[in-house]
Formats: sequence, C-alpha cells, structure tokens
Amino acid sequence: MSSRLQTDVVIVGAGPCGLFQVFELGLLGLKAHIIDALDRPGGQCAELYPDKPIYDIPAIKIVSAEGLVNRLLDQITPFGAEMHLGQQVERVDVLDEDWFEIKTTKRTTIRARAVVVAGGVGSFQPRPLRVEGVEKHLQHQVFYGVQEPDAHHGKRLVVLGGGDSAIDWTNELATHAASLTLVHRSDKFRAAPASVEKMESLRKEGKVSLVIGNVTRLQTDRGLLTAAVVTHPDRSETALPMDQLLVFFGLSPRLGPIHDWGLEIMKNQINASTETSETNVPGIYAIGDIATYPGKKKLILSGFHEAALAAFAIKKRVEPDKKVFLQYTTTSPIMHQRLGVADSKS
Repeated sequence: MSSRLQTDVVIVGAGPCGLFQVFELGLLGLKAHIIDALDRPGGQCAELYPDKPIYDIPAIKIVSAEGLVNRLLDQITPFGAEMHLGQQVERVDVLDEDWFEIKTTKRTTIRARAVVVAGGVGSFQPRPLRVEGVEKHLQHQVFYGVQEPDAHHGKRLVVLGGGDSAIDWTNELATHAASLTLVHRSDKFRAAPASVEKMESLRKEGKVSLVIGNVTRLQTDRGLLTAAVVTHPDRSETALPMDQLLVFFGLSPRLGPIHDWGLEIMKNQINASTETSETNVPGIYAIGDIATYPGKKKLILSGFHEAALAAFAIKKRVEPDKKVFLQYTTTSPIMHQRLGVADSKS
C-alpha cells in the first residue's frame, strides 16, 4: 500500500549535510521528511568509513564519521523529522508554483513546498571488483566497506585500492590483522601524503606487504575463498592466501532519476546558487558534495553553510509575505522553544 504525506520540505539524502538541513529548517519552524536509499541515516560516512576520524568540524577536535552522524541525529531530535529509508526518489513532479509531489520506490508519496537534494555524490555504489564468482562471497569474505573493524582482526587480509579509504584502512587494520597485503596497480597512490607515509612506515616494520598488479581470479575450496590471484604488469601471477578481501575502488556516482528533474547538471553535480543554494528549478535546492558553483569546496563544513542558506531561502518561499529575521540561538526565545530548551537556565 502507498502512503501519502505532506510536509514543508523533502530532503533527499540522510548524510551529515541532509541531517544538518533538518536542524536549520527546524530553527525556522519548518518541518522536513528525509528520503535515503540506504537503510540507515549517515550516508557515505556511515556506509563506507564509520570509524574514520574527522578533524575539521568546528569546536570538535576529533570525531569518527559515525560519531558525527550520531551527534547530528541527537541535535535534530526536537524537530521530529520523519525518515523514509531504504528507498529512492523515483519522481519529483511540479504540481504548481507552490507544491511538489515526490514519489519513492516504496510507493511513498509526499507533497512538499520545497525539495533539498543533499545526496552527496548521488545514489552512490562502490565500484565493484569485476572477477568471476565474487558476488557469492559479498559480506562474508568480500567487503566494499568496513562496518565493524573487529570483524577483520586476526584475519589474513588482502586490501585492494590506492585511494584514501584503502590506505586509511590498511593503516588502521595492519596492527590487528594476522597479515595484510595491499594490492594496487602501481606504486603511486591517490591518498593523502601523510597516510601514504604511515603505510610505508608499516611496510618497513613488516606489518604491511605491497603487491603491484590487479586481482584477476579468486581461488576457492569447499565454497570458501582461499586466495586472490594477482596478475602483475609483466603478466606473471601470484596467489595471495587470504581470509578476507577488502575492496576500495571508490564510488560510482549515480544520480539516477535526478537526471530527469530538469536540473542543470555538470559532471554529476548540480549547479546551485551561492546565495540561496537554489537550483535552476525554483523550489529545488542542492547542498553538500552534489552541489557545485564557482569556488566550491567539497567539505562537510561547506555543506553545513549551504544548508543554512537554503533554509532561509525556503522560509522566504514558504512564507513570502513575512520578513525572515536572523535570530541567534543564544538569545532568541523562539529558538529556545523550538529547540526544547525554553526552560533551561544558563
């Protein structure tokens, strides 16, 4: 059965920027529903590297990706945003100049005054390892992300990739694994220099082995993976004994139905206003990594700023006859009431 709902704003994407958008809208008295293809909030942070440390959130010296998501979820609790997880937006129809109708793959229908696309790089999926039989072992011995680091401790690990995720998890797991072999197509890496330096230090200590080439075959015994076969640049092969294979080939951006919304898209990103975060379609806004404009920096911090701009623009759209005042959470009684701290004392 389908459900029909109504709200002020629909947010597409439950990553950090989408969650903070709920907060900024809530401060202005606007209600929101969130739709995300994943089965839990957090987006890329929760799905791919929940334990990865983040150092550039204001006033927080260090926080894990999962920790940041949990803090944001706690922060938006007063605003009661409804989440529709494990489903994608199939259609966004303009009903008139004031209303949109959003339909999802689970037959959820929501009428809203505005739509915010906060989908990170889109409906992303990890780039797969393309070797025969790999699908049979997904989430048992082959993983495209690390959800529970402890599950990989004491194992013979083979890690594939040369970007930040591959190098960061190599560094994180090397001291806990029975053995760890990093496989990359060359000795040049795309990761942060400091991370590569740490990995090289672990190599010198004998805790990491580096093999140049690509995994082209998997060996099995009685239904279990036993080795990954690497083909080297000279076409020779090496079989690497293993218990688990961790694949970090990056993400494949898939905007999916967003392509059909009439938005101006440049290289899988949506053009957005630097003043309001609005797209070329009135009432549809874009924030976070999916948004682009001159000088754009792909930082969570930037996405938070874009969420604030979008919230004020949406407030003006929803209540065009009212002046939108900038109020401060430190002193505003209205803000305190909305946050549920009206009776607190400083």
